[in-house]
Amino acid sequence: MNRLTLLTTRECHLCEAARADLDRVARETGVAWAEVDVADDAALAREYGDRLPVVLLDGREHGYWDVDVPRLKKDLAAGA
Repeated sequence: MNRLTLLTTRECHLCEAARADLDRVARETGVAWAEVDVADDAALAREYGDRLPVVLLDGREHGYWDVDVPRLKKDLAAGA
């Protein structure tokens, strides 16, 4: 299981920037990430649909709409 998950959906204009940020974090930390399209899961779509993209760290919401890269890297290093 990846520590980082990016929740997205089709035609999400903020998702490209979030992907680029997570790619950068992955390169710098060695932590892989996965992407999940909430359109494929009704429960996720109901919960997160109006505030995508969402970054999950170890299954918990870490942030939404954009990636706070410094905070994310700090939390990854701390094992949060």
